Amino acid sequence: MNLKSLAIALGMSKTTVSRALNGYPEVNSRTREIVLAAAKKVGYKPNPLARSLAVGRSNVLGMIFPLLPNDLGDSVFLSVVNGMSDAVEAAKMSLIISPVSPQNELPSYDTMMRSHQVDGLVVGRTKVKDERIACLMQAGFPFVAHGRTCIDAPYAYFDYDHDTGIDLAVSFLLAHGHQRIALLSAPLDLHFAYERKQSFLRCMAQAGLQADPRHQLDQALDRRSGYQAMQQLLACSPRPTAVIVDNHLSGVGVVRALMDAGIGIGKEISVIVWGSVEDSLIGLDVTTIDQPDLRRAGARMVEMLQALLAGTPPEKLQEIWQPVLLPGATVGRCME
Repeated sequence: MNLKSLAIALGMSKTTVSRALNGYPEVNSRTREIVLAAAKKVGYKPNPLARSLAVGRSNVLGMIFPLLPNDLGDSVFLSVVNGMSDAVEAAKMSLIISPVSPQNELPSYDTMMRSHQVDGLVVGRTKVKDERIACLMQAGFPFVAHGRTCIDAPYAYFDYDHDTGIDLAVSFLLAHGHQRIALLSAPLDLHFAYERKQSFLRCMAQAGLQADPRHQLDQALDRRSGYQAMQQLLACSPRPTAVIVDNHLSGVGVVRALMDAGIGIGKEISVIVWGSVEDSLIGLDVTTIDQPDLRRAGARMVEMLQALLAGTPPEKLQEIWQPVLLPGATVGRCME
């Protein structure tokens, strides 16, 4: 039985029956009870496509993502996406991840909004000055940012606390006697890299230490660039006694460079990496700044986007979770 037949059987308009089935407040409780009872009796099930057309929704959420070569093998990225998938499936929705080239990323946002393919978007790898977020806000299109950006307006975001994570790393190294601490960063136009570097400089200054500019390298966001950055640090004189790597993608390259150079990791040079380093070729228990519950984080972003679509103001949808430091074998006492 379809909606029209159900309405005829009840002697009501299709609009009234539809509104009763979908819980509209203007339908009185007695009418709603009659409609729901009749629908249950005849086994009526609403057509999800018809319903989505009626309410102007696609029931699809999206993510436009400029994939890097390592992303498909990145356990952190995949954990977040798996969590998002869990949440959309539970809500009987769908998730579209659209890979694009970096130069086509912004036009792809415009196309996605105009085509009404999705009800809302998750914006990943936020930048310090993010044109994507500015564009979405100007269009009034629903989104949740995975990370923050510098913009003077309320928007929904989910992030981990960069200050706390770097503070944990620096404090741990200081407690082991290290003072010549280096920082290897992702490109500094990425908001997380910018925030983590600012936190690093603040922590060093609070400890009364001057961070050596030669020991602060950026542009490291994969194994190759991490490997090359570590080689640059090894060429410094004096070289650092400890290194903080602000992302796990380049952390593998950093550890590999030290191993290839015959450096005793945790003895001659200590290493802390932000994010889980899972690589069987390394075989080391790496000290990490861990972002707990990544799968749950992905699900939470979907829940926040659903709340935004339901009318929750964006300023009520801003969450920062706390990282933790997991000690491993790659940090030891400074021997100098």
